[in-house]
Amino acid sequence: MDFEKYTDRAKGFIQSAQMLAMREGHPQFLPEHLLKVLLDDSEGLAAGLIQRAGGNAKQALALVGDALARQAKVSGAASQPGASRDLVRLFDTVQKIASKAGDSYVTVERLLLAIATEKDMDAGKLLAKAGVTPQALNNAINDLRKGRTADNATAENAYEALKKYTRDLTEAARTGKLDPVIGRDEEIRRAIQVLSRRTKNNPVLIGEPGVGKTAIAEGLALRIINGDVPESLTDKRLLSLDMGALIAGAKYRGEFEERLKSVLSEVTAAEGGVILFIDEMHTLVGAGKADGAMDA
Repeated sequence: MDFEKYTDRAKGFIQSAQMLAMREGHPQFLPEHLLKVLLDDSEGLAAGLIQRAGGNAKQALALVGDALARQAKVSGAASQPGASRDLVRLFDTVQKIASKAGDSYVTVERLLLAIATEKDMDAGKLLAKAGVTPQALNNAINDLRKGRTADNATAENAYEALKKYTRDLTEAARTGKLDPVIGRDEEIRRAIQVLSRRTKNNPVLIGEPGVGKTAIAEGLALRIINGDVPESLTDKRLLSLDMGALIAGAKYRGEFEERLKSVLSEVTAAEGGVILFIDEMHTLVGAGKADGAMDA
């Protein structure tokens, strides 16, 4: 089995599943171990896809937990469990699925889809019991990816980029998490004016630190929620780009740029439904350089 063309996260889950089998004293490394670690993921990619596909992620996790609890255990010196015949077949299936979809790398969601596709395997039967069908899961994956293919080892970082790397100011305003903005009416009106133009509609707020540039964006979010904006801005989402989250963990040259491109492509896909606020925009200059400074 060649794991060179698996994404970093996919390889990480396979290693975690193998460690789970070893820790539990199971003589074989099964697809159920892989399903368990996918569903236990703190970022919830697999669980989220199951929910989108109309399944029940909590039920699936409970079922796979029960199935693993019934597995035979071996005592004595810990040895590396061997891959079961089903697991070898699963890896063959996932390669075919990824290749058919035009992916250069096998991603986490393709592993989940391969499990659902192999309906005669115990792990596949567990997903079916939890209400997951391969067709619905594939549709959920396509909806998540929005036409993107996996062409690098960090492909999953591009999924739901707006959710990962931005803060929704309109949602914060709706839930009462933003304070009222006093004394910035003229600036907010001017920003609205610029945003309402057909062209050259990107306002830039310039001023000394601490004078309230971010407050203008928050004031605009409050106005959108209160309906105190022109029709062209009604029901828009105002998202603030989180530079810290965007840069965090981007170790290699080009990784930061890929994340930024994912954010921009999702903004474009929203077809005017999203206004992106870039706080401290000057930090983008130099962002992503491998030596620690940033370079976008």
